Amino acid sequence: MTNSQTWFIVKLADGHCQIVSDEQVNVEPDPEARERWGPFPSQAEAIARRVGLIRAGKCQPL
Repeated sequence: MTNSQTWFIVKLADGHCQIVSDEQVNVEPDPEARERWGPFPSQAEAIARRVGLIRAGKCQPL
């Protein structure tokens, strides 16, 4: 079995960004989500991109 899961960064109404899998995005779309970035091939890459979004001022740190 291959791991074909992809990851997204979702910005919530409070300004924080959450990393979610493609399964979570497709099954449970968050009504509070304002923006979404991705897909990213790994969770590690999504984390690195979220750090960049925080530095750019597009997301609030947790």
